[in-house]
Amino acid sequence: MKIIKTMACLGAFMLALGTQAQVAKKILGERHAMIKLEQGKKYLLLPVEEKEEHAHIRVVRNNQLVKTINCRLAVNNVDYFVPYEIGEGELFDITFNGNMRSTSAINDFTCWKRMTYSDTFDTKNVEKHRPLYHHTPQYGWMNDPNGMFYKDGVWHLCYQYNPYGSQWENMTWGYATSTDLVNWTHMPSVLEGDALGAIFSGSSVVDKNNTAGFGKDAIIAFYTSAGHSQMQSMAYSTDGGKTFKKYANNPIITSTARDFRDPHVFWNEDAKFWNMILAAGQEMQIYSSSNLKDWKYESSFGHEFGNHGGVWECPDLMKMNVKGTNKDKWMLICNINPGGPFGGSATQYFIGQFDGHKFTCEDEPSETKWMDYGKDHYATVTFDNAPDGRRCAIAWMSNWQYANQVPTKQFRSANSIVRDLGLFEYKGETYCSITPAKEMLAARGARVSQPTEACEIVVTVKGDAQIILRNAKGERVVMTYDDEEETFDMDRRRSGNISFSDAFPVATSSPTYGKVRQLRIFVDRCSVEAFDGDGKMCMTNLVFPSTPYDKIIVKGKAKAAIYKIKTQN
Repeated sequence: MKIIKTMACLGAFMLALGTQAQVAKKILGERHAMIKLEQGKKYLLLPVEEKEEHAHIRVVRNNQLVKTINCRLAVNNVDYFVPYEIGEGELFDITFNGNMRSTSAINDFTCWKRMTYSDTFDTKNVEKHRPLYHHTPQYGWMNDPNGMFYKDGVWHLCYQYNPYGSQWENMTWGYATSTDLVNWTHMPSVLEGDALGAIFSGSSVVDKNNTAGFGKDAIIAFYTSAGHSQMQSMAYSTDGGKTFKKYANNPIITSTARDFRDPHVFWNEDAKFWNMILAAGQEMQIYSSSNLKDWKYESSFGHEFGNHGGVWECPDLMKMNVKGTNKDKWMLICNINPGGPFGGSATQYFIGQFDGHKFTCEDEPSETKWMDYGKDHYATVTFDNAPDGRRCAIAWMSNWQYANQVPTKQFRSANSIVRDLGLFEYKGETYCSITPAKEMLAARGARVSQPTEACEIVVTVKGDAQIILRNAKGERVVMTYDDEEETFDMDRRRSGNISFSDAFPVATSSPTYGKVRQLRIFVDRCSVEAFDGDGKMCMTNLVFPSTPYDKIIVKGKAKAAIYKIKTQN
C-alpha cells in the first residue's frame, strides 16, 4: 500500500528521537502497577510481546476513567512498539492478567526498561511482506472494512483497528482516504469505544437530503456498540468525514440476540426510504427509516438458505442490472465464519427481489453461491455513493483461522484490491460478477519480461493452461485452468512460509461458469488475486514467499503479458 502522507508521524518498531530514561512506575501488588505519565512528550511508546497475555490499562485523568486499553506489555522480550498519545494529567493503572510466562517479579518485567517517551514514532516499513498497492494500516491490527463512502472525488475507507497491538483487540475505526483506489492516505482514527462498548463493524451514508437533520450531505455512520450486549449506534460528521460526533440518543436499535451486529444502511430509491440490514446470529434482519434515527423492523432472511456453518456477519444488499438483459435483481451479501468452501471465513451471496420490506430469494435453499473461491476473502462490503451507479466492494484479505498468526508484526492484514460488482446469467441462473475496479487499469505500468513483487499478469487463454509463479528458492504458486471442466485452481502449498498454521497450506478451486479466455492475476508481495477477464471467477489467496516470485512458467494454450503496478512509493 502506498502512503501519500503521514498525518501524525505514527508507525512501529523503530524509535526515533526518544529519551532513554526508564519510566517511573509504582508497584502496587504482584500483578498491579501505576504510571503517572510525564508531560512534555507526545507519546509513550509501549513495548509489546505477542506471546504474553493482555495487560489491562485503565487511563485515568483528573480522577476520572477516560479509556481502557488491553495491551500485551512485554515481560521478557520486545517484539515491537506501539504509541500512546499522552493527554494532560493522565496516569496508567495497569493490571497484568493470565499466567505470565516470566518467573521474575513484576518489578523486573522488560516493559519498564523499554517504555520510552518520545515526540515521534517512526512509520518506516520494516516488513518484507507489506503490500505495495493494497491498503494496510500503518501499524497494528486490521480486520473488517467499515464505513466506506465516496464524496467529492475522494474514496473514504474505515476499518476495524487495534492501535495497541497487531492482534485483535481494542476495536476502533481506523481511517484512510484515496483518490485512485491504489494509493491511500492515513488519517486519524474516527471512532473510539465508549461506555456502550467497543466500536464494531458498520457502514456510512451520505445524507444528501438532510433526512436526519444534521445538515445536507452530512456523513452518518452506523456501527455496533459491543459491550455486555451488542447494539446499534450512530455518529455523524459535518466536515466530510474527518471527525464524527456520536448521537446523543444512542443506542438506536437493541436486541436480545447474542450476535447482533454490522449494520449496513442504504437509500432505497424504489421505496423512497432508508433500509438497514444487519446480522443476528444466522439470519439477516431488515429495518426501514425515514430519518436514519427511528428504525422499524421489517423482516428477516436466512432460515434454511445457504451455508450455516458459522456466524453470519457483515451483510450488504444492493440492486443491480443483469448484464445483457433489461432485468434488475437484488443481491444480498452474507459473510460467514466459519463455513467457507476451504475452511474458515468466506463470503456467500443470494440473488432475488427486495421491496423495501422483505427479501425474496430466487435460489434454491440448499444452494450456496460464493463470491470468491480463495481462502482469504472476507467481510466484503461496498462503498456508499459510488459514482456512475457503480457497486464497488472491498474485502478483508485474511482468514480467521490464522489471521492473528500470519508472519508479520509491524502490521497485520491487508484489504483486497477494490472490485466492481455486477450480475450475469449462466445456464438459467444469476451469479455475481467480480472484476478489478477500473482504476486498476490506470495503475498498469510498463510491460516487463518477468514478474515483480507488485505486478499484474494478463494471460490470454485458448484452452487448458497452467501458470506457475516461482522464485530462486523453489517456492511456487501453481494456477491451473481446465477448459473442459470449467474450473480454475490455485495451489499455495509450496508458496513459502506455511508453518504458522496447519490451515494455511491449501489448494483452492473455483467453477468458471463458462470458458475463460483471459485471466488477470494481481501479485503484491503477500497476495495473489486471480480474476476471469469477464468477471465470472475470482480467487484471493495470501502467500508469504521468502523472496518475491520473479519467474513465470506458462504451459498449455496460454500466453502471458506482465505489467508493473504503478505506485507512488
